[in-house]
Amino acid sequence: MEAVKTQDVGVNDLPWKIEYDSERCTMCGSCVASCSFKAIKVTTQRRDMTVSVESQPEPVHKHMARPVITQVASLTDYCRGCGICEKICPNQAIRPVRNPDTRKELLSRDNGPIKRGGRTNLNAQRTLDSIVVGRISQMTDPSLDAARHTFDIRSPFGRVLSAKELPFEIHDGKLVQAKHTPPVDWIYPLIFSDMSIGALSTRAWEAVAMAVGYLNEKCGLPVRMSSGEGGMPVKLLESEYLKYFIIQIASGHFGWNRIIKAMPHMKTDPAGILIKIGQGAKPGDGGLLPEAKVAEHVQAIRGVPKATLASPPNHQGLYSIEESVQKMHLSMNAAFGFRVPVAIKCAASATSVSVYNNLLRDPYKICGGFFIDGIQGGTGAANEVSLDHTGHPVVSKIRDCYLAAVKQGLQGQIPLYGGGGIGMTGNAAADAFKMMCLGANGVFVGKILIQLLGCIGNEQGRCNSCNTGKCPMGICTQDPRLVKRLDIDRGAQKIVDYVLAFDTELKKLMAPIGNSSLPIGRSDALVSTDKAVADKLGIQYVC
Repeated sequence: MEAVKTQDVGVNDLPWKIEYDSERCTMCGSCVASCSFKAIKVTTQRRDMTVSVESQPEPVHKHMARPVITQVASLTDYCRGCGICEKICPNQAIRPVRNPDTRKELLSRDNGPIKRGGRTNLNAQRTLDSIVVGRISQMTDPSLDAARHTFDIRSPFGRVLSAKELPFEIHDGKLVQAKHTPPVDWIYPLIFSDMSIGALSTRAWEAVAMAVGYLNEKCGLPVRMSSGEGGMPVKLLESEYLKYFIIQIASGHFGWNRIIKAMPHMKTDPAGILIKIGQGAKPGDGGLLPEAKVAEHVQAIRGVPKATLASPPNHQGLYSIEESVQKMHLSMNAAFGFRVPVAIKCAASATSVSVYNNLLRDPYKICGGFFIDGIQGGTGAANEVSLDHTGHPVVSKIRDCYLAAVKQGLQGQIPLYGGGGIGMTGNAAADAFKMMCLGANGVFVGKILIQLLGCIGNEQGRCNSCNTGKCPMGICTQDPRLVKRLDIDRGAQKIVDYVLAFDTELKKLMAPIGNSSLPIGRSDALVSTDKAVADKLGIQYVC
């Protein structure tokens, strides 16, 4: 027997321990076959037993070798607590249990920086949770009937000109447009955030795309979806459904060669272009798609070999927001004939207001939106140090940007969209309503979509292995065996059901304050139970 060294990793050093009942186990092998992390294996266990099978006691000492399921004690093939073994076991003989004595966070650093998917463990205390709707229209200002009143739930996506800037002239008693006006689309204030083909499995991406198509075609809700970095399938680029998609261009420019080649064959314009400068979960750091997830179809779409794909921290050649407006905004507008809104996405930070002020001063009037991503968002391959210790909550930055525009009389001209933790506690409608009252024109969500598809990752570290390519639910993996576990139709239906509930709940919040249109900037409708939050956001403090 091999000697045990004191430095060896034991099961009790890992974040999850496998609780196994050998008496219930029938050794069907389903749990071992289904574990995508190879965290359990079949071994033999020696047992000594004293038995008597005769009518009179005649004890006999027997040695038995019995097959059992054991946990692998390894810092690479360790249990993530996904619970797929518990789901698949017919006799409830096995399940993961959280280990309060884990030392993995210390031991893993021997192998380099920790990377994982899911959300941050820190910064879970949300500002939105201390804000409630406090102004209720009743006797002096009647509220609306949420069930029967007609609501206008639409937000602008594109540069909105002020009345003085509208290029209209009167000729022979007729109102004539003298110059080109920036394109503006009126969309639903809930955007499906950028998650690429590569980060998600093909079936997961298809499920989200199917939900977008159904919501637009059958439900009359103009929801838009961002493609994420890495391009889109040519068949979709050349289809009528492209009008529901916002094509993202990030610092890696992956997939744009195929997008450019598809332009002459596009039957319709995309919903917009989103220039991604940064994301909230790892601001100042480029994107990363691990080699394990760069499957053949991802290689084809992105035009790359099988390798880890790292995007630069910033767009090469852009050193200021002024250059971004002059170079990238202008070139993207020109590429689509100035018919498509072009927006920019940045991570929330102390400089967000400066960036927004520069965009507001844009002389070309071509910036179609400012997307701010907060620290509480999720990302598949960020270092934990970035997830936990860099970034800024999105709420105060949305408020600061809105108030900065108000001071200049420019509010509403460049639509504000906020994301990063929207719907973290389960109710995205309430979060969206509060964000809009603070100045946002809408919100974008990502993590909640994959949770609707079946993701079981959480803030307490359960699973959160999106970056490994071993997602047990078939959502964030390119392994064909694992991808088959995801039901596309059922996933799309769950997303549709959630958005329909979101729409109903949003009306239920708009009606009591007497708004039939979106309450952009109606901070008087909100109160806070936290004095510091109330002072920072300029809303009423209540206790």
